[in-house]
Amino acid sequence: MSKEQDAFNQYRIMWTFVMFDLPTYTQRERKAATDFRKKLLKNGFKRLQFSVYIRHQMSKENAEVHKKFIKDNLPPEGKVEILLVTDRQFGMMESFYGRKPVVSQILEPSVQLTLF
Repeated sequence: MSKEQDAFNQYRIMWTFVMFDLPTYTQRERKAATDFRKKLLKNGFKRLQFSVYIRHQMSKENAEVHKKFIKDNLPPEGKVEILLVTDRQFGMMESFYGRKPVVSQILEPSVQLTLF
């Protein structure tokens, strides 16, 4: 792959972040929150932090499909935010445990079959 193609892909490949604060005071609320998390995992998202899940997509169009999935499966209560970032932007993220920089395995894109 040429440098030009690689640079283009860094702007075309997307990461979807789903961040949420869901109420868990009642059994019904806990079930709704658990069901939402399970749906995210089943749809290929990985947990980055407790209420932050991410998914790697090969294009913005594919990211929009997953954004629609999230919207179609929102829990009845709570706050859910969806953020799309390019692979290049995602690559500028820095992670730390305390003051130590972290290289996390979850940040690696999953292997996907892409059909043209």
